[in-house]
Amino acid sequence: MTTPSRPSIRALLGASALTLSLLAGPALAETIFTKPLVSFAGDVGVGGVERAPVVKGGKAVIEGEDLIPGQTVTLLRGAKPLNAEPISIGQDGKFSFPLDIDAEAETGLQPIVVVTENPASAEVVELKISPEVPVGGAEKYTIASEPVVRGLYQVRLNGAGDAVFVTSAVGRPPVKESKLVKIDPETLKILAEITPGAAPARPDGSDGGLFAVYGVDVDDANGNVWVTNTRQDTVAVYKQSDLSLVKQFEPGAVPHARDVVVDEANGRAYVAATGAPEIKVFDIKTLEPLEPIVIKSGVRGEEFSTMALDIDETGGKLVTVSIATPEAALVDLKSGEVKVIPLPGVKAASGVAYDPQDGLIFVASQATDNLLIVKAETGEVLHDVAVGAGPLNVAFEPKGRLAYVANRGAGTITVVNPQGEIVANLDAGSMPNQLRADQNGNVWAVNKSKGEGDEAGDRIWRIAPVAE
Repeated sequence: MTTPSRPSIRALLGASALTLSLLAGPALAETIFTKPLVSFAGDVGVGGVERAPVVKGGKAVIEGEDLIPGQTVTLLRGAKPLNAEPISIGQDGKFSFPLDIDAEAETGLQPIVVVTENPASAEVVELKISPEVPVGGAEKYTIASEPVVRGLYQVRLNGAGDAVFVTSAVGRPPVKESKLVKIDPETLKILAEITPGAAPARPDGSDGGLFAVYGVDVDDANGNVWVTNTRQDTVAVYKQSDLSLVKQFEPGAVPHARDVVVDEANGRAYVAATGAPEIKVFDIKTLEPLEPIVIKSGVRGEEFSTMALDIDETGGKLVTVSIATPEAALVDLKSGEVKVIPLPGVKAASGVAYDPQDGLIFVASQATDNLLIVKAETGEVLHDVAVGAGPLNVAFEPKGRLAYVANRGAGTITVVNPQGEIVANLDAGSMPNQLRADQNGNVWAVNKSKGEGDEAGDRIWRIAPVAE
């Protein structure tokens, strides 16, 4: 038998080198791995032209600022470039790219990849394509509307039905223009108004502006009006009769105070602390703070961030929704139990309403343009309704058994029944902000103006169903 000869070490090493070279692939004449940034420099956003909603067949604009001069930018949807040639960044660090949306585009949050070179980086931004819901159904309602003051935020009719209270604030800190307004519910004319007092200087020593008012609810048992001072992280109490100040709480009492609801049955006021996982609680008689309600998110590593509030005083239930996590919370005010309910299919939820008769929670979400109808007991999502661009708040009117959704971007109020059917979509001028149902079957709403000369904004609305 002939013994086969062994290959030499040199031959083995040569074969190994050949194998490695084949595995490594072709050598690059010029590297594609150019100098990168540690993190994306600049700020890129996408939206509609002049802040209008982006819809199918419409137009969008992608804009960037604070980028590095000399960079180039390529915009991708999937693997498809949106710009035929890379955009060159000039000395101002800015770019603006108009984008036509095709008529077959799907609604929702569309990811756009922003890729830069020289130096290299990438970031994903979201293009929101909103649904268009046609206006209709106004013949089912008697609608009255009157101008009030600039910068309207929230509205509430008192229990006696003889006064509506509206809050307003204009601009960013230091806010110099703000009013609490008392309105005749029949004529919608102003009965009285006050400007809040001056706030203390900010921690950096700058002007604190006014104790501007944003959220509002009424305490009929004690004849008061509760308001939130969002910019000073606190709340205040005024008299319903003459709008005189009863108590101004110190700054910091409620972090980024948003909504306030009064629970006369238990003598409490509840205030949403947006950005924090809690609802602050006050005694409405002594006007002293009590132990807060803490809400623990079910999303790992995230915090619940309270936004809108709604209350069922008779049943002792308080509901809220989180803008930071896709969740709602149902608080049993008798036992103290807090039930956190996942909300699949929502992002940036801000509005919430509760129907105690059927145990339904209605959630309006700004980023996903939808109204979710959820069974509170089981957490089951019964209906997911596309209502228009930017739904900010929702109110449930128990007599007519309908939910009213304020779509700030679309300029409409969408009326939805518990079966998830749209029964009307009302023209609400510009930027409807907040709305509340009263005890008589009516819905009250306020909207904001888009600027000087916008006569469709800064108005109060009374929406009454036509008697059948």
